[in-house]
Amino acid sequence: MADATLEVTHLTEQERYRADLSEAEDGPVEAGYIDYTQDGDRIALTHTVIYERFGGRGLAAQLVKSVLDDVRAAGRTVVPVCTYVQKYIEKHPEYSDIVAS
Repeated sequence: MADATLEVTHLTEQERYRADLSEAEDGPVEAGYIDYTQDGDRIALTHTVIYERFGGRGLAAQLVKSVLDDVRAAGRTVVPVCTYVQKYIEKHPEYSDIVAS
């Protein structure tokens, strides 16, 4: 799996960030996603999914980090509704500055 790379795509019309895993032999395949809702500059991350066959590889953490970095770069704040996102932010306090009050 050393050749696998996670690529995250923001699908604004679907209010979703999709995670595609590029594997050397198989080509890109969807590994999971994060759904959100948006209210102005506040992004509520509501649901994180990594498909079972891709579990145990740390992909959820990579996906959440990528989404939080995107939210920060856009100058927005995040409302961590999803429990996985909540736990990620607790373990990575460097993202606490973008959590909506």
